[in-house]
Amino acid sequence: MRNTTVVPGTPCPAPPRPGEPPLHRLELAGPGTVPFAAGPFDALGPLSRSDRPHRHTFYEIVHIVAGSGTHVVDLAGHPVRPRQLAVVLPGQVHCWQDQRGLDGTLALFTEDFLVDHPGDRALLRRIGRTGWFDLSEAEHERTGRLMADLAAECRQREPGHESVLRALLHVLVVRMARLPARGGGRPGGPAEPDRLRGPAAPGTVPTVAEAFVRLAARPVAWSVRECAERLGVTPGHLTRTVRAATGRSPGRLLNEARAYQAQRLLAHTELPVRQVAARVGFADPAYFCRFFRRETGTSPGEFRKHHSSRVASIDPGRASA
Repeated sequence: MRNTTVVPGTPCPAPPRPGEPPLHRLELAGPGTVPFAAGPFDALGPLSRSDRPHRHTFYEIVHIVAGSGTHVVDLAGHPVRPRQLAVVLPGQVHCWQDQRGLDGTLALFTEDFLVDHPGDRALLRRIGRTGWFDLSEAEHERTGRLMADLAAECRQREPGHESVLRALLHVLVVRMARLPARGGGRPGGPAEPDRLRGPAAPGTVPTVAEAFVRLAARPVAWSVRECAERLGVTPGHLTRTVRAATGRSPGRLLNEARAYQAQRLLAHTELPVRQVAARVGFADPAYFCRFFRRETGTSPGEFRKHHSSRVASIDPGRASA
């Protein structure tokens, strides 16, 4: 499973760097267990309601049925109330603040679990750009039944339960993709193509463009040429296919991704600006500050002042698996 899932007690082989929020992996009940878990908040343990900013190596879908508070995902705070559905993507920093009576059902799964429906990966990335949905009464009831079925299959583990879980999850993802974006998306986030536009041969534009978007979202400061080399295409071909898919150049998307990664570090860590600059590929902090102001309209210091969680909740000493 590419080290995305572990049996309980397995130490984390790559703890977060100093100052970064903890990175949690999905624990498995034992050998041969599928990388999926579903159930109420209480059944999935105290981390499911954690008020400490943290990240996952897995996806999390949350159906809220009761309670209030704020769910913070990266740089956006979403007011919590019943009849809501949310998704947290791998790598996003999130936590629950000022929660009261929070209740609902969660589904946790790794990307490996989507093997039967690989198109769901692109749907989840698109859904994650909004991440938070208010449901109508009918949508709420239908989602509740589906989440209950997922939790029951996960709990009972009857013969064939893995296939049933994958089928039910596929239905859930497709239904989420149909929901209108009633809330705001993540401000300042790196853009991903909502829809791949323009004529293309099967497996050409979508494959290269989507692979590039995944590379751009990584916390590594690669150039367009380096990305092209990793994808096995020329820089010119990469530029043409990405522009056809997204309407923007690879360089523009890389700049947006670097700015967004810097925003996350400024908001969720206490790293000095110099170290934030180095993490996103700038050897010169002054040049980074000019870049950041150009991309976001504010300085790193001003951004941190208005968005930092002041990380009393960040615990770099706890590298939980």
